[in-house]
Formats: sequence, C-alpha cells, structure tokens
Amino acid sequence: MAASISTEGWRTGPVTVAVPATSANLGPGFDVLGLALDLVDEVTAEVVPEGYRVDVVGEGAGEVPTGVDHLIVATMLTTFEQMGVARPPGLRLKCHNRIPHARGLGSSSAAIVAGIALARGLTTAGATLDDAAALALAAEIEGHPDNVAPCLLGGFTIAWTGTDGAHAVRLDPADSVTPVVYVPAERGLTAHARAALPAEVPHRDAVFNTARAALLVHALSTAPELLLAATEDRLHQPYRAPAMPETANLVAALREAGVPAFVSGAGPSVLALTSAPGHVLVDPPTGWWSRSLSCSASGARML
Repeated sequence: MAASISTEGWRTGPVTVAVPATSANLGPGFDVLGLALDLVDEVTAEVVPEGYRVDVVGEGAGEVPTGVDHLIVATMLTTFEQMGVARPPGLRLKCHNRIPHARGLGSSSAAIVAGIALARGLTTAGATLDDAAALALAAEIEGHPDNVAPCLLGGFTIAWTGTDGAHAVRLDPADSVTPVVYVPAERGLTAHARAALPAEVPHRDAVFNTARAALLVHALSTAPELLLAATEDRLHQPYRAPAMPETANLVAALREAGVPAFVSGAGPSVLALTSAPGHVLVDPPTGWWSRSLSCSASGARML
C-alpha cells in the first residue's frame, strides 16, 4: 500500500527500499567495474515526532549504531541537506540485513544507496534528486563509484569520475553467467586493503589490466567463454594477497580448475563466475560458506 502524503512535507506512512549486494573490481576493473547480486537488504523508514532509532535484524544486529550515527540515517540526513530539505523531527528505521558486513560485497554501498532512496521517498516538499545526482552523491559519500553504481542501477556497470562527479553506464550480463560467492567468517576493511597498494605500478602491468578490463566488458555481456582470461589482474590482487592468504589460495585453486574467480571488492570474499556445466567448483576453506546467486537486474527499488 502506498504511503499517504503529509501536509508538512513528509509521507505519513513508512517507505521501504530493497538494495542488492554488489561485487566490485571483477578482477582487472579496479574502482571501475561492478556487478549487482541477488542478495538483498530491505530497509523501512518512517518520519516520527522525535528521535532517531534503528532496529536491525540479521547482519550487523547488535554491532552497528542504532541512532543518528548509523550509516543509513547519516546518509538520509546528508541527502535531505543536498535536496535543500530541513531534517525531519525524527526517524524510525527497520533493517533486514542479508549482505555480509566488511566482506567485499558492498554492504556500505547498500546502506548509502538505501539512505538516499529513503530520503527521496519520504520527502514531499517538492525537492528532487535525480538519478544522476543520486549516483554522484552516493559515490562522494562512499569515496568511489564502483559499488554504488550497480547497487543503484542493477546489472553490470562501468563507472567513472569526472570533474562533475561520478557517472556510470549499465549493461546486462549474459544469461548463462551464474555468480558463486565464497564468504569467510573473518572480516576485512577496505582502508586496510587499499593501504597495501603501491603508489606506482609497472607500465606493462597497467597495459595488461587495460586489455583485460576491456575484454571483460565483452566477455561478461556477450562471450562468457572468455571470462577466465578476462578476469586476470595484476593491479591490486597480487599486492593484497599476503594479507589474505586463504582468499588468494582459493582464487588460485578456482582458476586452476578453469573457473573465472577473483577477490570480491576489497575482500576477503571471493566471487566465481560460472557459465559452463563442466566447471568444477572448489570447496571453500574451513569456516567459509558458499552460495550460488544470480545477477540482479534490479538496483535499488521501492517496495
């Protein structure tokens, strides 16, 4: 049922948004390529007379902030400001989280995109924020656009940043591509993963990755048989491997079995892109879990 409209500029009923998990980089596409996955968080928000409260079920329950410091609430307040709307007197949020936190599957991007979508859905004051501005704001908050782009748009995205902010285009992955995610119990931090990267890389490695990233656009959308070659990387995964030995070993084992696999985002999760019945999937290390997913055609959507 659609929420009713308040005469004070806010919807009087709750609004709910679904936001997908994402995998970024996809091997050679560092900070550029991203894929939406059908592992979804659902967040409901409502304007209340006072106070900020977040109830969390699932991932992050008992761990994340439950007030104004929660990332979704903070993003909503930033979005209201961007829209030129005064912050509401209070907010009540209910989060049903399925995306693992700090595993390289875009949980923070999902929270940011959810916050922007909910802010847009709650205000009736005539202020607007179009999709291009929403992407630019999400990327500014996150720091890079590769996860927020597929979370907003769905599908397979190519993102870049210009002088006027972040932009992205959306493509459809081939129907035969099935993502399989491998997730460890151990968490990782994007900041730590980025700290492992060198300030400079050899020119030959930059050329290698440019070729593979270009090939990956074709392989993922049209020619999945080329995915193994297309997901090779020399730009970031080799430098991060010493800090994530189980992740690196799993990627190597999958690739040796002929399965296109890579570190998902900043890790430590691994994503494999299967497209052939003969692919032999490797058992994950002890303490890890794996799940076959689908590529999500939908990005953030109101329910």
